[in-house]
Amino acid sequence: MPESATRAETPWFIKNVMNPIFKLTGAFPIVSVRGRRSGKIYKTPINVLDQSGTLYLVSPRGETGWSRNLRTVGECSLKMKGSERRYRASEVPASERQPLIDAYLQRWGAQTRSQFEKLPDPADHPIFRLDPA
Repeated sequence: MPESATRAETPWFIKNVMNPIFKLTGAFPIVSVRGRRSGKIYKTPINVLDQSGTLYLVSPRGETGWSRNLRTVGECSLKMKGSERRYRASEVPASERQPLIDAYLQRWGAQTRSQFEKLPDPADHPIFRLDPA
């Protein structure tokens, strides 16, 4: 699936203060994705959407490093509650994203609603379905 032209940067405070704390404490699930050019493993705290037992990764900030890497590499690992598992990732077509965005906002809207308001088109928010590898 092609990339959206909409790219977003993680705010400095989140990137340099909060994310390192989340990585150290395990307060959030951590997605690990191999870099599409560097081959380096990048770890990012992320909200994981569980819809009837199917896991989804939603990018509220639009195109991000982790979403571009996941689109290219097609697999990741996810560490939740101390357990790490490998997954194959399939990008959800833009036409099928709105119900997942609605569910995501219902759960994490207080934290992320403004990001979806800045980028109101579902096509601007990569969403990946995770299937066990």
